[in-house]
Amino acid sequence: MQIGANSLLQEMQSLSGEAKLGAISPNITQQVANTSGSDFGQLLSQAVGSVNALQANSSDLQTRLDMGDTRVSLSDTVIAREKASVAFEASVQVRNKLVEAYKEIMSMPV
Repeated sequence: MQIGANSLLQEMQSLSGEAKLGAISPNITQQVANTSGSDFGQLLSQAVGSVNALQANSSDLQTRLDMGDTRVSLSDTVIAREKASVAFEASVQVRNKLVEAYKEIMSMPV
């Protein structure tokens, strides 16, 4: 397929004509709905709860490994520790963004 300057110009002109006639109407209004029905507080509470559960699991595996439990491997313990660390760092970043947004909103002139 070859695109020439004339065919491209003709296509642009036809689209421009259609837009002027109203044949192409952009959809300006879009609704953003909360489909889950959960509010922000519940979602934040669940996220903090899951981070807490990851940290508790990591701590439990570490204790079991230290006590000599043969069913717990070092790799499982390290993986659990890293999962907890990544989840905690993500929650800290979310907190930082929320604080920044709050400060920005509070500094807006009324």
